[in-house]
Amino acid sequence: MQIPGLGPLVEDADLGWYRSEPVPVPILGGEPRRFNVEGYVDDPAPEDFHAAIRTFLALDRSALTAAAPSIFAYYRDITDDILAAGDDDWYVEIEGPHDVLDHILLGDEPMVARDSPGDGHVYVSLECECDWEPEHGLQLVFRDGRTVTKVGPYDGHLTYPAAWTADSPDGIVYHRPR
Repeated sequence: MQIPGLGPLVEDADLGWYRSEPVPVPILGGEPRRFNVEGYVDDPAPEDFHAAIRTFLALDRSALTAAAPSIFAYYRDITDDILAAGDDDWYVEIEGPHDVLDHILLGDEPMVARDSPGDGHVYVSLECECDWEPEHGLQLVFRDGRTVTKVGPYDGHLTYPAAWTADSPDGIVYHRPR
């Protein structure tokens, strides 16, 4: 199977998705990365996957900079909880949104999937590491490969309604975990 922008993909039968060969990803520093693609084979509109992948591969660091205030809000919630519990072993001082990206190790295997039966968009999700939350990390989700629409601990969900309930907030970038 071939996907434009990614080339040939190989099925990972154990995980139920397809993996690409490494391709350069500008938003991830230009380093070649493998993509994981889920649900593409049986999808009625594979061109949505093509568009999301093409868009994501065209992004530069400015997409991350735009999400920095939401990432910083996530950092603040976690560190406020750490300090309130008196457990400052994990505490990391980050001055503001302008330097929060310096404390993130971006994921190296973007996952591309459609939010079905949710909103129907195709998302690119990154599982990242961050200095302030070593256990749950950081998930960055790009709707249609274009814009970060979900920031928070890695839970594998593409939207907040998918993570919690249908009446959970959608269209927001960060929502404090319950």
